[in-house]
Amino acid sequence: MASYYESKDLKLFGKIKDYDKELGTKFFDWYGEVFKEGALTAREKAIIALAVSHAVQCPYCIDAYTEDSLKHGFNKEQMMEAVHVAGAIRGGASLVHGVQMMNKVNKLEM
Repeated sequence: MASYYESKDLKLFGKIKDYDKELGTKFFDWYGEVFKEGALTAREKAIIALAVSHAVQCPYCIDAYTEDSLKHGFNKEQMMEAVHVAGAIRGGASLVHGVQMMNKVNKLEM
């Protein structure tokens, strides 16, 4: 195995129903509903999913939503910008917790 994550395993995702058919079916039904056209277009949902995939660091999702974003007409610059947005939010989420540290330091220094 060249890597812990094998891209071929993404094709096996549906097999999660083999271990719990009811919950697996509910998940895939819900997942399908989420990605249907609604207040957001399928195209908008593709680029959101690409950014979120990077934020949660899911290599399977990154592969799937890279392809999906390309199918929906996004170019590499737009896709990388979405990745940077995800990175900025992730970085900001780490840094904002610095306020907790600063509050603790200030309290202990009193």
